[in-house]
Amino acid sequence: MADNTAIPQGAVPENANDHCPGPESEAAGRAAGCEGCPNQEICSTQASGPDPDLSIVAERLANVTHKILILSGKGGVGKSTFTGQLAFALASDTDKEIGVVDIDICGPSLPRIMGCEREEIHRSANGWSPVYVQDNLGVMSIAFMLPDEESAVIWRGPKKNGMIKQFLKDVDWGAGSDGRLDYMLFDTPPGTSDEHLSVVQLLRESGITGAVIVTTPQEVAIQDVRKEIDFCRKAGVPIIGVVENMSGFVCPSCNGESRIFYPTTGGASAMCAELNIPMLGSIPLDPSIGRACDFGSSFIDTCADSPAAAAYIQIIDKIKQIVEPTS
Repeated sequence: MADNTAIPQGAVPENANDHCPGPESEAAGRAAGCEGCPNQEICSTQASGPDPDLSIVAERLANVTHKILILSGKGGVGKSTFTGQLAFALASDTDKEIGVVDIDICGPSLPRIMGCEREEIHRSANGWSPVYVQDNLGVMSIAFMLPDEESAVIWRGPKKNGMIKQFLKDVDWGAGSDGRLDYMLFDTPPGTSDEHLSVVQLLRESGITGAVIVTTPQEVAIQDVRKEIDFCRKAGVPIIGVVENMSGFVCPSCNGESRIFYPTTGGASAMCAELNIPMLGSIPLDPSIGRACDFGSSFIDTCADSPAAAAYIQIIDKIKQIVEPTS
């Protein structure tokens, strides 16, 4: 069966025929060398040649200093939770301008996590305006365009990719007085499919600072995270490091910690040591994290004495040290 996953422009698939003309060629999918190739159908149907919108995206994001993808091959490991808390923590420095792009098109949860789920997008002469949680923290999500919170987004890949492109080229992200944005965070869905390929391709000219990969300790999550790491390496996305979420349970009464998801193969730390990837830290389970997300508040601010809050702060400090080495 042919693989119908979109191919990043400029990349020759590993399973391509020997004389592949390349997916950007005008002859992609139609040349004699394409006969019998498992990628022939997708190459012949996707647009050929360089995407003219890439330069528009690069120009729009020219003043964005750091672009960070929050990834995981597994669903339910806390990517959106981590993205939201990372955004709140970065925005606590009022000299920094932060933008968050929710590219989980079919499962947009960031607006609730960040306390702005009933807001609407406004248009200006410069394009769409993000929804601002606070003066220096803007969010963009398809959830702002849905008629209600229960409306499903039932879209195929091309339409999802088109929406992600609009988030980048049609949104006025010039938040600071000089049009500067210090951090742009991307909350992604599970897997290594359409949304991931689309955002990597669209950011190719403007550059990606790196990816933070989120996992939980058990092997059923680790094995999918390994696939995400492989995706990053094949797509040329630098890996900032790995966060192990839900690494234990913190009792709200005594602050004692116990294992819930047992790391049968050593968890994230063993994987990072094997694959030579930075281990950013581990965050224990804390019921207050879920409550903070439901109420759209900063867990680090509301539960500053929690061991989980201390873990978040240590991890976020490491991320800043890696991406801002001279600060």
